[in-house]
Amino acid sequence: MDFLTLFLIYLCFVLTTIALLCVCSGRKESYLARSVSGASQVLSFIIPTQLQRVTQRALHRLFHTRSCLFVGLHVALQAAVYGEYTWEVFVYCWELQFHLLLLLLPYLLLAGNMGCFILCSRANPGIITKSNHASLVKIYAYDGVLFQKGIVCPTCNMEKPARSKHCSFCSTCVHRFDHHCVWVNNCIGAFNAKYFFLYLFTLTAMAATIAVITAAFLIQVVLLSNMMYGSYIDDQGQERAVEILFLIQHLFLTFPRIVFMLGFVTLLTLVLGAYCCFSLYLALTNQTSNEWYKSRRCGCSHHLTLQPHDRQDVYKNIYSRGVWMNLKEIFKPPTVLERKKK
Repeated sequence: MDFLTLFLIYLCFVLTTIALLCVCSGRKESYLARSVSGASQVLSFIIPTQLQRVTQRALHRLFHTRSCLFVGLHVALQAAVYGEYTWEVFVYCWELQFHLLLLLLPYLLLAGNMGCFILCSRANPGIITKSNHASLVKIYAYDGVLFQKGIVCPTCNMEKPARSKHCSFCSTCVHRFDHHCVWVNNCIGAFNAKYFFLYLFTLTAMAATIAVITAAFLIQVVLLSNMMYGSYIDDQGQERAVEILFLIQHLFLTFPRIVFMLGFVTLLTLVLGAYCCFSLYLALTNQTSNEWYKSRRCGCSHHLTLQPHDRQDVYKNIYSRGVWMNLKEIFKPPTVLERKKK
């Protein structure tokens, strides 16, 4: 196993860990955050105090301030995957006479993904300022549970419009705040949610396409070599028919980087695919990640009521206007004029 293979394995571990942190980045009380906090308390008894302070400052800079580190890591991961795909998978598949359009599809998806990435990271997500505050506060009504009238942001010193939230990373309030994405180094809000959705979709499609092409290449290798009908001698000297596990081991020894990349992009496809489905669900129901998480603590109901005895608020999503209108709102955020016409 050479250095590049070890490097790819390390990148896979880093990506999996950071992907979990990225998904939970907008949730202060997530299970992952509580687990990390508990682990930190245990380690504090054996780690020197000075080292703890340095580690805390480093983690705070990474996960609580805007940083280009994850953007660089994002580019490095894509470069590693596409480098392996170009230098080995593409060449082998071309020799096996795979269709050219199929082999070029990952590059087309990469171009679209990079375009969405740039738009998502550079676009204004909906930063609330004193000049646009008066107009933004009129777009959404207060539901009285998740968003209440008269709440002032202590940092921005402005009343929070409904569906907005103060981002500790960017130190600004964002209109229709969803979450802060470390991969694009920007908040996801009303005005760049469409770019983030397309970015996530193309990223998932990229991983899935590379996984399918790589799997098709390995299957073709197995079929051409007739290994499925062969046999091998085990450690006890007995002849055995070729099994799936033996095939996987043989392919890994023959094409270690390709097999590892296949496992990596397959795992990535599953994780991103699940997140795509969750994002689509939020879009179709006109919710944000912030609202979905907060509503889990309030409970859901078809009717918005106040319990007179325990004063417990029951949440109802008042912003949903039907599947088509909810999806349209992602790609064309409402303005004050549009809201007055309704």
